[in-house]
Amino acid sequence: MTAPASAPAVALPAMPVWRQYYVLTKPRVVQLIVFCALIGMVLAVPGLPSAAALGRMAIACAGIWLVAAAAAAFNCLVEKSIDARMKRTAWRPTARGELSDTQALVFSALLCVAGSTVLYAWVNPLTMWLTFATFVGYAVIYTVVLKPLTPQNIVIGGASGAMPPVLGWAAMTGEVGPQALILFLIIFIWTPPHFWALALYRVEDYRKSGLPMLPVTHGNAFTRLQILLYTFILLAACLLPFVYGMSGWLYLAAAVLLNAGFIGHAFKLWRGYSDQLARKTFRFSLIHLSLLFAALLVDHYLK
Repeated sequence: MTAPASAPAVALPAMPVWRQYYVLTKPRVVQLIVFCALIGMVLAVPGLPSAAALGRMAIACAGIWLVAAAAAAFNCLVEKSIDARMKRTAWRPTARGELSDTQALVFSALLCVAGSTVLYAWVNPLTMWLTFATFVGYAVIYTVVLKPLTPQNIVIGGASGAMPPVLGWAAMTGEVGPQALILFLIIFIWTPPHFWALALYRVEDYRKSGLPMLPVTHGNAFTRLQILLYTFILLAACLLPFVYGMSGWLYLAAAVLLNAGFIGHAFKLWRGYSDQLARKTFRFSLIHLSLLFAALLVDHYLK
């Protein structure tokens, strides 16, 4: 066992070993990744999917889940010292020293190999290579290089987080079409205001960790302005599925309403800051993306 970089402020009971490994996979984050990938899969198939297509979707989701979980575990390993200094993450087993570096690394490697094998053998090589590239982009380029070096880490690193619909589209079609790139663009632009809202009310955690998040390097007011500006850009991106002909009027109505809500939250946050408003904006951003993609899915079957 390795000792944690610094002990959490409050002693927590030890988790069962199986749960320690499960926590490393960041289940809620990975669930959202798989959901976005599934949306890409469904939208790539005209009409109702056949039994064979449903089977392919299930296998692709499993493979993507495995590789995404591997990236999450590797992230926990690399950031164990940072996690130990942050209240939000100090409970993670790598931060507390409950799992050794070797255990976390082997676990991550096994998940990555298993997921890549599933995708290569039962989906297609393109999906496997795109998913592996996403693993490298998040676990290495974002976590190791960008996150500790630049306040634009979320903007640049957001490319990895925006890949799931592209992976889903490639899994069903064997190619990356313009529709997949539109979905990529929506998540790519959504990511900065989503994470900066979190960083605003967790700014002291990030300051202690030494990470150059935007509220730490450029201040609260500048970050709030950036969130507001990004929500306007996001509105334009969210209209693209309708403009391109991917969706109909139902999606358009949902996109307008959801983006109006996001802009409204961002505007209130810009006019007057409070931790409560930042939390509400962060939570609404999760609702925004989930309902936006759900509307895209419903509209797909109503067209």
